[in-house]
Amino acid sequence: MNPTKKNRLKSSSKVMSAVVISTALIAGCSAQPAQQPAAATAESQVKTVKTAPVEKKKIGEPLEQVADVTASVQMNIVSKVTGDVLEIVKKRGDYVEKGEVLFRIDPTDMKIQREKAQISIDGAKDQMDKARKELDDSKQDLQSGIAKLEAALADAEKNYSKLRNDYDLGLVTKIQLEQTETQLNSLRLDLDGSKRKLQTLNSTNALSQLEQQLQMSNVSLRELDRSLGYTDVKATVSGVLTDLPVEVGMTLNPGSPAATVQQLDPVKIKAELTEESAALIRGKSELTFYVPGTTDKTMAKVSYLADVVGAQTKSYALELEVPNPDRKLKPGMKAQIQLTEEPDQIVVTVPTLSVVREGGDTYVFVLVGDTAEKRKVQLGRLNETVQEVLSGVKEGEQLIVSGQNQLKDKEKVQLAK
Repeated sequence: MNPTKKNRLKSSSKVMSAVVISTALIAGCSAQPAQQPAAATAESQVKTVKTAPVEKKKIGEPLEQVADVTASVQMNIVSKVTGDVLEIVKKRGDYVEKGEVLFRIDPTDMKIQREKAQISIDGAKDQMDKARKELDDSKQDLQSGIAKLEAALADAEKNYSKLRNDYDLGLVTKIQLEQTETQLNSLRLDLDGSKRKLQTLNSTNALSQLEQQLQMSNVSLRELDRSLGYTDVKATVSGVLTDLPVEVGMTLNPGSPAATVQQLDPVKIKAELTEESAALIRGKSELTFYVPGTTDKTMAKVSYLADVVGAQTKSYALELEVPNPDRKLKPGMKAQIQLTEEPDQIVVTVPTLSVVREGGDTYVFVLVGDTAEKRKVQLGRLNETVQEVLSGVKEGEQLIVSGQNQLKDKEKVQLAK
């Protein structure tokens, strides 16, 4: 064979062998990758998430409410009688005890009226005594007259019976008998009339008009005695005399403003709360307060918390009662009431970015095993990047903090490495 032709055949064989090997390699490589995408797709369907434990954190400083210090009792004292101011005993700013005299009203006119009332009473008593004696005498006279008439009537009845027998015997005339009968009937009429008069005196109160007059005089006397007691104008409560708008010589009439006394031990601290603030303290018997500019904090008794909003204020009225023996707290001062205490600020929280919002509802996802559970939560206070959770999750649960916006309830997930 020609050497040149032989070399050409060898080269062609080598080329064919190379093509066959290349084809086999390509076929093998293309067959193996065809199975890999299915596994990769299944693996990519399980979402990767990050978690963090639900923790308790301080949500902020205790919530406070501005309030006003007021007197526990403010008593406006008015004049109850007419008269001129005779003497002023106390002055504005004095501390007065209940029953102490603040000022006096001139009692001269009332004393004169009392003397007149006493004279009227004495006169009415004299008239009563005289009228009672006359009444007793009248009754005695009637009783004596009735006794005499009864005796005379008995004699007349006997005489009439004798004359009637004599008339039947013809010893007396008919005229004599009729005259005796007329006298007998007259005595009977006189006796009946006297008995009726005595019965009338016994059954009726002939002194009623005089008794009523005496009663009215006694009432007038008691009224004057009461009015004389009002000439010493006294404090009706213990406290500070904050107003005394009277001067010596001033004429006062019933109802004229006379003084104002404010009771400062205890005092009241009053505030108006929103519904949310009222809910924070409802059920508490004591709250902490302090006066701005001081560091002293004091516990005070909750004396009143409204159940409904005020018609005018549209808020919930709160009152604290505070003992104030040294009278450091004065009406007009401001106070800060703590609606929450330090322990109240340590609450269950979640990161704000972990919350998923759908419509008006809020949710978070909690990792349970390898499943993401969707939980509806009620949120409370916000403090920068964390938010209080009132319900829905508990401390220590694993909260999904990354990838939660693409999750569905009960979806399988895996933790990021």
